[in-house]
Amino acid sequence: MRRGVMYGMMAGALWGTVFLVPRLLPDFAPGRIAAGRCMMYGLVSLAAALPIARRLWAKLTRADLVALASLALVGNVVYYLFLTAAVHRVGIGPTSLIVGVLPVTVTLAGRRDHGAVPLRRLVWPLLLVVAGIVCINVDVFAGGAGTTAAADGVLGKSIGVACALGALATWTWFAVENARFLHRNAHFDGNEWSVLLGIVTGALGAGLWLATSALPAGMADAAPQADARWHVFWLLNVGLAVGASWLGNGLWNAASKRLPLTLSGQMIVFETLFALLYGFIYDARLPRPLEAAAIMLLVAGVMWSVQRHSGVRIEAPALDTSTGTPAH
Repeated sequence: MRRGVMYGMMAGALWGTVFLVPRLLPDFAPGRIAAGRCMMYGLVSLAAALPIARRLWAKLTRADLVALASLALVGNVVYYLFLTAAVHRVGIGPTSLIVGVLPVTVTLAGRRDHGAVPLRRLVWPLLLVVAGIVCINVDVFAGGAGTTAAADGVLGKSIGVACALGALATWTWFAVENARFLHRNAHFDGNEWSVLLGIVTGALGAGLWLATSALPAGMADAAPQADARWHVFWLLNVGLAVGASWLGNGLWNAASKRLPLTLSGQMIVFETLFALLYGFIYDARLPRPLEAAAIMLLVAGVMWSVQRHSGVRIEAPALDTSTGTPAH
C-alpha cells in the first residue's frame, strides 16, 4: 500500500510536466505536439524493449494487442490532443482544474470493482477533494493573476473548456480500464506493459504526424518554424517521452498493481498539484490564499482516503517480487 501511494505520487510529479509543454510551444498545433510526444515515447519504449523483446513476444496475445491499441489511442494520443488544445485556448489553470476532477471521476467509475472501499466511507475525503478544486476554480475564474487564455471570445474559450472535458473523459476511461486489465492479467509487470504501450503509442503517433504533415500550410502550425524552435520542440518532447510517458506510466502501472481503483483514482490528484507547482515556478510567484487552501484540501482528502484504505488487501502480484520496485 505504501509503495503504491509513493509510485502514484511520483507518477503525478512527472505527469504534471505535460501541462507546461503546450504553453512553451504555442506556435505548434496540438496535433503536431501530440504526435511528437507519442513518437518520442515510442522510440524510447522500443529501445527499452530490445533487451526483453523475446520474452515480451512470447507473452503477447491477440487480446493484449487489442487492449494496447485501444488504451494507447484513447489514453495517450486522444487525451494529449485534447489537453494541448485546451491549454492553447484557455491556459494551464482552467485545463488543470478540469482534468483535476479525475480523482472523483475515477473513484466513482471504479466503485464496483473488487477491493474497492464502499463509497459511503469515502464521502468526506471526496468532499475535501471537491472543495479544493472549487477553491482553485474560484481563484482562477475570478481573474487571479497569472491565468491566461490564448483564445479571445466566448466561442474560443468554450472550445477550450470542451477540449479539457474531453481530456477528463478520455483519461478517466484509460485509468479505469488500464487498472482493470493489469489486475486481470498478471503475465506482464508494470515496466513491460508500459514498454508495450509506448511502442503502440509511437506507431499511432507516427500516423498522426503524417496526417498533420499533409495539412495545408498554416493549419499544421501557427506559423513557419525556425530551426531553433524545432530544436526546442524535439527536446521538450524527448523529455516528455522519457519522463512523463515512459517512466511516469511505468510508475502508474506499479501503483495500479498495488492499489484498488478507489484509491488509485485519488492518486491522480498529484498530477494537478504538481502542474500547479510547476506553474508557480514558471510564473516566479507564490500561491495566493485560495490556491494554498486548495492544495491543503486536496492533500488532506488524499491522505484521508489512504487512511480509509488501510485495511484493504490487494491480491494482484507485485510489480517485481525480487526488488519491489519498477525496473527502468
